[in-house]
Amino acid sequence: MTAPSATAPLYADAFGVLSSWAAPDAGQERMRREFLTHLEEHPADGMWRACADGHITASAAVLDASRSRILLTLHSKIKAWLQLGGHCEPADATLAGAALREATEESGIPDLRPLPGPVQLDRHRVNCHPAGTWHLDVQYVMIAPEGARPAISDESDDLAWFPVDALPQDTDDALRRLVTRATRAR
Repeated sequence: MTAPSATAPLYADAFGVLSSWAAPDAGQERMRREFLTHLEEHPADGMWRACADGHITASAAVLDASRSRILLTLHSKIKAWLQLGGHCEPADATLAGAALREATEESGIPDLRPLPGPVQLDRHRVNCHPAGTWHLDVQYVMIAPEGARPAISDESDDLAWFPVDALPQDTDDALRRLVTRATRAR
């Protein structure tokens, strides 16, 4: 598969989203600038898993209609409870669309409603390459319809709704920050 160039719609959208996003604090602003630098230094492959230096990913905090619970996946490879999301694909035209596609595929819930714009950026080490690499994750919020019932995909060992104020004990700080920001998003 040949990765699209910097003129591809997804790259242009990612660059535009990151250029215009108002970071909520100094740490997120530094990360926003790091993500933009990554795209500038990797115009041909910075969006794709093939980029060993790291790649942009898209994920979502999926909240129930009351916004009192978050849907988490027990990731089959990582063996930890995480938000839904993952790698961008060549058919994705926008980062928000990639996050929505991933959340829908991994949750089995149709008609998720995305809130506008990202709420958080996160950079974390992963094993997509033999020597390891980085996910430069752009994180969104999706609201599930009333009464939504998730269906486990082949990427998950389990899916479960958790109260936003009672996440699993081994949840990392990045997910806790995402949940806090997601519940405040409008």
